[in-house]
Amino acid sequence: MDATDARARAILHEIFRAALAAADPLACLPPHLPAKPRGRCVVVGAGKAAGAMASALEQAWPEVELSGVVVTRYGQALPTTRIKVLEAGHPVPDANGEAAARQILAAVRGLGAGDLVIALISGGASALLALPAPGVSLAEKQELNRALLASGATIGEINVVRKHVSAIKGGRLALAASPARVVTLAISDVPGDDPALIGSGPTVPDPSTWDEVDRIAARYAIALPAGVERSETPKPGALAMDYRLIATPLMALQAAAATAHQHGITPLILGDAIEGEAREVGVVMAGIARSVRAHGLPVRPPCVLLSGGEATVSLGTDPGLGGPNQEFAVALACALKAAPGTWALAADTDGIDGNSGAAGGLVGPDFLARAPGAQAALARHDVAGVLAEAGALLTPGPTMTNVNDLRAVLIL
Repeated sequence: MDATDARARAILHEIFRAALAAADPLACLPPHLPAKPRGRCVVVGAGKAAGAMASALEQAWPEVELSGVVVTRYGQALPTTRIKVLEAGHPVPDANGEAAARQILAAVRGLGAGDLVIALISGGASALLALPAPGVSLAEKQELNRALLASGATIGEINVVRKHVSAIKGGRLALAASPARVVTLAISDVPGDDPALIGSGPTVPDPSTWDEVDRIAARYAIALPAGVERSETPKPGALAMDYRLIATPLMALQAAAATAHQHGITPLILGDAIEGEAREVGVVMAGIARSVRAHGLPVRPPCVLLSGGEATVSLGTDPGLGGPNQEFAVALACALKAAPGTWALAADTDGIDGNSGAAGGLVGPDFLARAPGAQAALARHDVAGVLAEAGALLTPGPTMTNVNDLRAVLIL
């Protein structure tokens, strides 16, 4: 590893850390809290950041009498004293998620107009709030979730379906809390930051319909549970909304850009809502990087191309280990063909990308020499092994937040 290579990798790691810091609940939650309540304050929530958000709320309001329950992914609970933190399965829902959702609904029932409900919502809430709609079993919900995740559907499409087969999502949690005031503090992990899609919008009126669900199911050849009760979710106008975005993909990208500036590197934010097949996104980004190197367009080196959103992987019948960010990194490296002066980091900001336990990958000009089987591994969706072989896996562990994918292509 020469000095330039070491510098490039250090800068990319620092950019990743800056993006995570911008979405750290301990820093970003307190400024968005409402006025302290006079009546009861019940805290509910779900998501990969729910434990960290609950801990941050307790630290911000040490003198407020808080109660309630939140659910997060296994291994991601943090110590709390007033808010119960439960753990459940993600990305496939399980019985603990169903039990947690029932406790959350019970916590908000029977409240009065003078009471306050604070809902802490972050990415992962859709799977963690696993309370099936009437006529749907947990096993059917699990199978539907697996099919959606493997279909190549966008996160928005997946959440439209999830809301309609749930007894708590799509505004139904807020409906259960009425007439109490509900304030939602949310960390967005969806392109466009649509409150109705973040965590499948448990406190938000839902504009989507069963007709839309049927179209999505037909588009991806997904079978819906036969016995599901096809009742509609609460529509716009049916619920009062006080919804506060405390961290978003764009905020994380802006923090990453500020860090690049500190190193004398020009950042270019290409977008916070880039979706598509991970391999294809990687090829497109490689093309932009080649244009930068050859022509100084759309920006001159030294520079970093920053993007967020959620890439997807359409899995085959026998997929290996990997995830969208890992596939992006390997596809970009293969498309660049060891072009000099270009490095890339791609990571899921929750610290877990796909099924490998890694967050993503960091590749440089030497990647293909270190991992000669990269192209074949990419073809069979089994890229974690070649990234590990090249020393290119990112493994920070759970970050306790989630603002979706972060991609940084550094050109020196």
